[in-house]
Amino acid sequence: MAQAIISGVKDAGLDASIIVGEPFEARRESLKSDLGVEVTASNREAIAGADIVVLSVKPQQLEAVAEELDGALNADQTVLSIMAGVKIHSIGLKLNHTKLIRVMPNTPAQIRKGISAWTASDDVEQATLDFVASMLSAIGDELKFSDEKNIDIATALSGSGPGYVFVFIEALTDAGVELGLPVHVARHLASQTVLGSAALQRESGKHPAELRNMVTSPGGTTAAGLAALEMGGFRANVAEAVRAAFERGEELAGGK
Repeated sequence: MAQAIISGVKDAGLDASIIVGEPFEARRESLKSDLGVEVTASNREAIAGADIVVLSVKPQQLEAVAEELDGALNADQTVLSIMAGVKIHSIGLKLNHTKLIRVMPNTPAQIRKGISAWTASDDVEQATLDFVASMLSAIGDELKFSDEKNIDIATALSGSGPGYVFVFIEALTDAGVELGLPVHVARHLASQTVLGSAALQRESGKHPAELRNMVTSPGGTTAAGLAALEMGGFRANVAEAVRAAFERGEELAGGK
């Protein structure tokens, strides 16, 4: 995800000098050659003089990173976290810092089609907020929330959401193959159907239910398919998936 953000910032031409702290030499050299950024093995060295410090690590690594950065952060720096589930309060306590931003991007950011939900502590200056909004816009859409709980919900919905969509594409593909289509044809039909349907909903501005009704003729094929989905508890299963992801996020926030 950090690589996607760096690529987006560079492609957008934003005024930013980037240095990456990466412990693995092969990865450092790859980042340096592929993205043209400065690299170092030391996180303390990486953050020296930075306006924004981006924490792109697993939640379980926060403790070790906090120990490494102990005493290195200054009061003027803003820390931006993309760790899933870890709340601003916890980050602040670990780092002994108050200028904090929490972002939940998703994997379509790799192709500049992501959606990033984010929030910030009251101490963050407007200029920094404006830059972060531009940075996140470089990898897709961005939504800033004042209530941090919405970030936890977004983590379960849009953060984990691509996984649900990929399973749906896979299921559509498998169904097409079972009925006789070649795999590559079924996959192309499935993925383009999902892509086109999402684009139609966004660009038309219509409620999904209205669009569903437009394609559902009484007694037709779509009506039969939708009835089968409802009998299988499709909506309830999707809701349960989001709820389970949300609850797991809460567990991660508690260090479980």
